[in-house]
Amino acid sequence: MSNADTVVTSADAKPITDKRTSHRWVVMGLIFCIWAIACADRANFGIALPFLKKEYGITNTQAGLIVSLFSFAYGFVQIPVGLLYKRLSEKTAGMLFSVFMILTSIFTGLMGTTSSVFLLQAYRVGLGLSEGPLGIGCTNVINRWFPAREKGTATGLWIAASKLGPLIVPTVCIAVIQLWGWREIFFVFAIPGVLFAILWMMLVTNSPGENRFCSPAEQRYIVDEGSRQHGDLQSKRAGQAAPVKRIPYLDAINRTGRLTQLETLRQVFGSWNILGVALGYGCMIGISNIFMSWIPTYLVTVKGFASLKMGFFASAPFVGAVAGNMLGGLISDRLLNGRRKPMMMLGALGTVIMMVLLIDAPDSPVYLGVTLVMSGLMLGIGFAGYSAYPMALTTKSTYPTAFGIVNCVGQIGGACAPLAVGILLDRFSWTSVFLYMVGTALLCLLLLVTVAEPLALQPDSESPERGVP
Repeated sequence: MSNADTVVTSADAKPITDKRTSHRWVVMGLIFCIWAIACADRANFGIALPFLKKEYGITNTQAGLIVSLFSFAYGFVQIPVGLLYKRLSEKTAGMLFSVFMILTSIFTGLMGTTSSVFLLQAYRVGLGLSEGPLGIGCTNVINRWFPAREKGTATGLWIAASKLGPLIVPTVCIAVIQLWGWREIFFVFAIPGVLFAILWMMLVTNSPGENRFCSPAEQRYIVDEGSRQHGDLQSKRAGQAAPVKRIPYLDAINRTGRLTQLETLRQVFGSWNILGVALGYGCMIGISNIFMSWIPTYLVTVKGFASLKMGFFASAPFVGAVAGNMLGGLISDRLLNGRRKPMMMLGALGTVIMMVLLIDAPDSPVYLGVTLVMSGLMLGIGFAGYSAYPMALTTKSTYPTAFGIVNCVGQIGGACAPLAVGILLDRFSWTSVFLYMVGTALLCLLLLVTVAEPLALQPDSESPERGVP
């Protein structure tokens, strides 16, 4: 064989040996399943709540406090865990994720063994502390495993998983209650998390560079596409921004501009853009928590639905939310060139409208079903933006802390909502609850107006322009 033939043969073989894999989507599949399980572990409490109230004789305010304890604990660990992920080695960060997933399953199972209200509260706190690090872990892996052009879609899938869990919860819970009882709900939901934690340890690493299933070609694609989307460091130092297509009218409303990249913890903690988004996130999580924990009670006590019918209608908002989460991520990636605010603002405005329509809603199953589905759609269409927005403002190193702030403030804000509903119900009626949700959605919209959307990022030390505050 001639030298020329050898060269041709080698050249032809190279694409086969360096074939681009798609292991990042396997990782995304595991993130989707694990997050759906984790969110189901917190949502099953809402179905058990009417039975718990009857068995323990607790008031609406006490029930609201028990629901809120999870979110307070969940929010409390966000910033410390974000800082922890920044300091940990790649291998340790990956292992820690599995440990917290197993702990989440353990505390879920313990909920079924409770013999007092105190233990119920303690286990809810334990569940929040265990599940809290999982959200940061998921978004950290998405940020490292996906190029910029796919981050919105991946984040939308992650958020959709958070609604898929509550979507399947009512049906599974009603079946378990009819077969065994309310305690067995928590035993059944504890099992899948352990199994998926083991799969995670086998298939996922914190970054693609250390994963044996991710080919060098896929690793280059992840890095090169990210560089292409945001512009390489040399062009940034020259004061040039990566070309991004402008949408004039939208960008004016959206306050789209060139922002300074948040490269240090001091910049992250001092950014109003991060804090404003975090506060808005708290408003929307609060509404989501109300749907998750209190709507089953509303359907039973106000609409008089039997268990099976309640389970069907309690799932309706999360059918819409799953569609909204995926749709919002795709639109922001494909049609809006990575702009996150428009979907977030649309979600807040749409939620205001749907909550108004639910005030004194007629008993028509069709009206109630359609309105609940559309409520979930509007609530979910902007959710991916709250996680993806900080990705465009931060480095891979500072992102976990930035998202930790967003999730901390968001979860603590969301924790207040179920407690507020309990207090409102003990004093007023369900009309006050829906008006409360109208007010929080409006507050979210106002907060989002005050933050800016990054069009092209510049390193702080090299940029002559400080950007929009």
